Amino acid sequence: MAELLSDDEIRSRLPDGWERDGDEITRTYEFDDYLSGISFVTQVGEVAEEEFHHPEIVVGYKEVEVRLTSHEEGGITGQDVRLANLFDAEY
Repeated sequence: MAELLSDDEIRSRLPDGWERDGDEITRTYEFDDYLSGISFVTQVGEVAEEEFHHPEIVVGYKEVEVRLTSHEEGGITGQDVRLANLFDAEY
């Protein structure tokens, strides 16, 4: 099991573009069109499956919101921050 990050650790390790929302970290990615967003979701889904850590994803017309938390631990862990960085690399 991963350990929860402290508030200071979350602030210092949160990647650019990501925000904390309670026990989650979240980012909204913007795209030129709907299908570009769908393609991104497919890439993110593959990364999440490889890491066996799955985000909540909300797809809009030209944006995709991604939310990460570690449910088993009850908050934000290093695994969430790691995935945020991996997702940014796909963008």
